[in-house]
Amino acid sequence: MSEAERATRALLELMARLRDPQTGCPWDREQTFATIAPFTIEEAYEVADAIDRDDPHQLRDELGDLLFQIVFHSRMAQERGWFDFAHVASSIHDKLVRRHPHVFRGASAEDLSRTWEELKAHERTEAAARGKSGDTSALADVPKALPALARAAKLGRRAARVGFDWQEPGQVRDKVLEELAEVDEVLAESGQPGANGSQERLAEELGDLLFAIANWTLHLQIDPEEALRAANAKFERRFRRMEALAGSRGAKLESLSAAEWDALWRQAKEA
Repeated sequence: MSEAERATRALLELMARLRDPQTGCPWDREQTFATIAPFTIEEAYEVADAIDRDDPHQLRDELGDLLFQIVFHSRMAQERGWFDFAHVASSIHDKLVRRHPHVFRGASAEDLSRTWEELKAHERTEAAARGKSGDTSALADVPKALPALARAAKLGRRAARVGFDWQEPGQVRDKVLEELAEVDEVLAESGQPGANGSQERLAEELGDLLFAIANWTLHLQIDPEEALRAANAKFERRFRRMEALAGSRGAKLESLSAAEWDALWRQAKEA
């Protein structure tokens, strides 16, 4: 038995012990798929954060935490008689072989994109036939738990694959400007946000604007989630730099004027 096999077996045995109805951990025993799901999502983000930090030790630990989430869900499914961890591993193994005909069956790499979509469509049809899902839409299986921006991009990509898309980035830019004009129109009619019951309309138009921007970034071959993550990191660096500059001068952040904030921001950008 390899080291990987021994480690996996030990982890599965540990999970079974934690969930034991008589001797297990009270917290682990009372968990359900619904209560664990938020932790699963959180752990996936912590993996991404470790990658962003280029920290191999943290990445190893976070991947372990994410693996534990998979083992946890698999154990709960096994207790219900649905499937176990071995079924999960076998399922993804078979799927990867099926989706890589250019590697395992000698298909042309040039046809990979088309083949991938055909396989995905076939899998959705098969799932519907088994009664697993009646949804055969091109937008099926886009997780609702994804961050809204990432989900907007994924929906846009799915729609584009069946031909529902703009032909060039300039057309999407026009759509962005159109949506921005509609936001301005709501604001002009109400005078200010929230007035005359306009908040719901304003939220809708801002949502349309964000969706259009997500699609514009895709046409510019930029992932919107990655772009916003980078912008967040840049803002955080600059803001922390402003805090340090203000602190070195004995200034309280709450007491700074707009002009002083602007000066600090310029210094932070230069730094």
